[in-house]
Amino acid sequence: MSDDHTHVQEFFTARAADWDRRFPDDGPAYAAAVAELGLREGGRVLDAGCGTGRALPALRGAVGRSGVVLGADLTPAMLREAARAGRDRDGALLLTDVARLPLRSSSLDAVFAAGLIAHLPQPGENLREIRRVVRPGGVLALFHPVGRAALAARQGRRLTPDDLRAEPNLRALLTGAGWRMTSYVDEDTRYLALAVRDA
Repeated sequence: MSDDHTHVQEFFTARAADWDRRFPDDGPAYAAAVAELGLREGGRVLDAGCGTGRALPALRGAVGRSGVVLGADLTPAMLREAARAGRDRDGALLLTDVARLPLRSSSLDAVFAAGLIAHLPQPGENLREIRRVVRPGGVLALFHPVGRAALAARQGRRLTPDDLRAEPNLRALLTGAGWRMTSYVDEDTRYLALAVRDA
């Protein structure tokens, strides 16, 4: 887990230009995860830690042209790649820290966060900030296009009991931040935890 924004920016800046080429087949997994959010026409959604904006087309498709789609990321190089790929047509890109979102309280219906949780310096506090901008009953999706075991193998590490994304650890973290986990899937082909903001 990162404890420093500079480290996160350096990590993603070095990989931004090749990011989409490294993971060319993730589109269907992103679309399927977005579908599980249950967004409606005219909805308001944030892709937190959007990177190159791979979820933005699916999010735009879910809320339609009357909806609001935002993509927020801490790394300018990732947002430049999102714009270069034309994904800024599907959502407004914001250079910002998810720990201090420049959004009104209760202004969103949902937040989609792919691969974000491992990069949050203070996960509990950061999930509370995300909760702040979501309306009561709104949804949070924590997603990764591969499961925990497959990701660990890809990164050359072993899973440990303190893994933040493990179901009991994540459930406790979400509960402490004012979310109620409603579903949890950890398979080779995807990781998706859905939570609802309590009132």
